[in-house]
Amino acid sequence: MRKIFNNASLAFGTSNRGIFAAVILSLFTLSQAWAQEVIKANGPGNTYDELTAFLAPGYNPIEVPDCNHASFGDHIDEVYDSSLGDYSFRFFIHVTPDNDRCIETINDRQRNEIKTYSPSPANLKGVQGEKVIYKWGFKLADEFQSSPKFTHIHQLKSVGGSYSSMPMYTLTTRKGTPDKLQLRYAETDTQITLKETLLSPFIGDWVEVTEKIEYTTAGFYSIEIVNKFTGQQLFYYDNTEFDEPKINWRPGASFVRPKWGIYRSLVYEEDLRDEQVLFSYFSIEEVSSLNTLEENQRSINVFPNPTSGVLHTSSIDAAQMQIFAKSGQLLLQSNNAQIDLSDLPPSLYFLKVFDKNNKLLLTHKVLKSN
Repeated sequence: MRKIFNNASLAFGTSNRGIFAAVILSLFTLSQAWAQEVIKANGPGNTYDELTAFLAPGYNPIEVPDCNHASFGDHIDEVYDSSLGDYSFRFFIHVTPDNDRCIETINDRQRNEIKTYSPSPANLKGVQGEKVIYKWGFKLADEFQSSPKFTHIHQLKSVGGSYSSMPMYTLTTRKGTPDKLQLRYAETDTQITLKETLLSPFIGDWVEVTEKIEYTTAGFYSIEIVNKFTGQQLFYYDNTEFDEPKINWRPGASFVRPKWGIYRSLVYEEDLRDEQVLFSYFSIEEVSSLNTLEENQRSINVFPNPTSGVLHTSSIDAAQMQIFAKSGQLLLQSNNAQIDLSDLPPSLYFLKVFDKNNKLLLTHKVLKSN
C-alpha cells in the first residue's frame, strides 16, 4: 500500500479540517488492498491530522506533552530542511515542563512519539506469522545530546502478554565516552545490546533506515542504516550471524506496533537539552518475502563443504569473504569469491560473504577437515 500526502492535500486549509480528514480517510479506505503505507512530510499545517489519518483514522496515535506545555503549541510540526531539500516532520522535546503523555505521576521520563495501536488498520500492526518492512529517514541535530540512561528514537513493542511493558527492539542513543547508537533487544523483560556503534556519524546528517522482521518465535530480524546522500552503510545487524534466531513473538501478544520520535530518561536531566529530531517519512509494508540472508542461504551455494582447502561461493555478487572462529574472531579475509582455509586447524567456522558495497549477502557454517 502506498499513501503519500502531497501539497495538494493542504489546499483544504485549517478551516476545513473535517473535509480534509474525510478525504484522507477515504483515500486510506480505498488503499487497504495494497501492501505498503507511506506518509511523507509535505509542509506546515494539519500535521496532527495527517499523522492520525495515516496511523489510526479517527483516533489518537500521537503521544505528545502538549497539555503539559500548552504555551509552546504543537510538539510535532513540519519544516523545510535545506540539506534534505524537502519538508520533514520535526519532533520537539523540552527538558521542562514536557513529561510522558501528560501523566503527572510519571516524572522520570518524557516522550514525544507516534505509534500504531489497537484502533489502527490491521495492515499497520504486526501479527504472528507476518513479515514486515519498516523504513524511515531521520536526522539528529548538530548539538544532539543523549541521556546516559536511554534516548529511544524508535521502538517495536508488543501489545498484550506479560512482557508488554518492555519493547522488543529499540534504536537507542546513549551518552558515554564516546556517545553510542545501540540496537537493544528484550526476549522477556530484560534488554540487552545486540550491537552498537559511534553516534558521531549520525549527527547532523540525513540517514535512512530499513528494518525487516518476521513475527515468529524463531524469526528473522535485520536493520540497516545508510547515509542518505553517500549511500555509506553506517550500521547493520541481522540475526542470522552465527545462527541466532530471535524470539520475535511473545506469549500472549495480540500484535506488535512500531513507534517513532523521542522517548528519553530524565534521571540525569543535567546531561540533556531542549531537543528536536527530524523525520522525513515513515513506511510500513507487509510482504510475503523479506529477501533475507536466510533466503540467500537457500539460493547461494558454498562448496566444497566440508573442505580441506579452498572454499568457493556461487554468488556472482561476492566481492569479499571472511572466516570467523566460533568466538567471533576474524581469522581470514579474501577480496574475491573464494578463500583458502588450508592453514586453519580442523574445526567449525563461520563464513560471511559481502558484495562490492560491503553489504552482507550470506552467513554460513563451514567445516574444515584434515
